[in-house]
Amino acid sequence: MSAPPRFLYPLTFPLRLMPSVMHSRVLATMLNQVMKEALLEGELDFLQGRRVAIEIDDIGVRYLLGLSEGRIRGYGNESKADASIAGGLREFLLLAARREDADTLFFQRRLRMSGDTELGLYLKNFFDAFEPPERWVPLTRALDRMASIRFPGR
Repeated sequence: MSAPPRFLYPLTFPLRLMPSVMHSRVLATMLNQVMKEALLEGELDFLQGRRVAIEIDDIGVRYLLGLSEGRIRGYGNESKADASIAGGLREFLLLAARREDADTLFFQRRLRMSGDTELGLYLKNFFDAFEPPERWVPLTRALDRMASIRFPGR
């Protein structure tokens, strides 16, 4: 895991002090809102009973998510991941802002997948097809602006 860019350190230090389960639960809460319709339609049922880790290397944060009782749940790092997706903060911002597609980021080795690749591919295909509801467009725009920040030394 590489060190975060120098200007991000003051922001990421408190994150690294918090238990990982808190990070994961906050992200799960947000995703449950953004993906509400997809969850109701069963589009994420392939995650039932499975765990996926999202590792943001350059800020030292790991999220562990899964699906239980029709909701995305956050778990602590003591739980094992079935699949893992890892990369830098900018790559995840580009993906979330829909500025880059997952295939491009994986083929350029800017994102890496390990573990159950079939589960990872289901997840990648879901995100490729997922269109955030219109009410989340301001969030997508904010993520796009954040992705435009050029990290020193990159």
